[in-house]
Amino acid sequence: MDPIVVLLLMAGVILVGSAIATGVEAAILTVNPIQVHTLTKRGVPGARALERIKNRPGRALAVLVVANNLFNISGSMVLGSHADGVFQGGYGGAAGLVIFNVVFTLLVILFAEILPKAIGNNLAMPLSLVSARVLLVIERLSLPLLLLLERLMPAITAEAELTTNEREIHLLARLGSEQGQIEADEAAMIGKVFALNDLTARELMVSRVATPALAGSLSLELARDQIVAAPEDTWWVVLGEGVDQVLGVLSREEAMAILLRGGGGRQVCEVCDAPLFVPEMIRVDRLLTSFRRGDRSAVRVVVDEHGAFVGLVSAAAILGVLAGWKRIQGRPESLDA
Repeated sequence: MDPIVVLLLMAGVILVGSAIATGVEAAILTVNPIQVHTLTKRGVPGARALERIKNRPGRALAVLVVANNLFNISGSMVLGSHADGVFQGGYGGAAGLVIFNVVFTLLVILFAEILPKAIGNNLAMPLSLVSARVLLVIERLSLPLLLLLERLMPAITAEAELTTNEREIHLLARLGSEQGQIEADEAAMIGKVFALNDLTARELMVSRVATPALAGSLSLELARDQIVAAPEDTWWVVLGEGVDQVLGVLSREEAMAILLRGGGGRQVCEVCDAPLFVPEMIRVDRLLTSFRRGDRSAVRVVVDEHGAFVGLVSAAAILGVLAGWKRIQGRPESLDA
């Protein structure tokens, strides 16, 4: 075979090998571990192998760096030695060798470094999924070398943890909204969810003086006009003889149903739901978890540190903050936006 053809083939092998190692390395480093975890749960081919690599990236990166340097350094040395023999044998002499070295260096920079890294960044996920299984096989074959490197450099053995925090989730939601991946109102709601722990029941409750109340000894028939005239979502606090003696809570829906069934003669204290008490300084995120499916009552009676009744808070008030139609006076704009 013509020596110049052999030389070009060797140069091509070095360029391709280095480009593959560089591109895969860029893709592995760029791919989002959260997306990888999601694809693994969905059973996407190659995702499980990729997740194993992302959980312990040191070994995979060591394999890729070794492969890349074998092509770039060792391959270039062999190529240079062969090129010296070829050009000294009549293919341009020293001038031809210099030109070949300059051209080959430019090709390495462009097609084995810059272009593969750009492709790896832009096609990070598909490239990583395709190469993950092959990379794991190479890891097993080169395990003795990797174990030696791990003893020399313990940092290679470090395992990557899949973690995130409130700030990152909020940022991802905003970026997703800007890129059109999620709706703007969805991103805003995510921010409001994290803001719930900055609110307390005291800030969302209807104060005691503004809370509708019914005497427990009163019959539903005597309270008919008040019940009929009340808004649909009204909840009454049912009081006993004392101001702070809360016997229960009663919804307009329940009271109307009893009246329609002819139960107007029953006392309010007989038909009300048992009260569920919460302290006024409870955080709203904890308060929200106290509302469970199947609860008869969608409100909580708020008490102060002495156990005195100070107000009433509903699940609808919390959902109003999340939906954005309920504004909290004196709170940061992020809660109201």
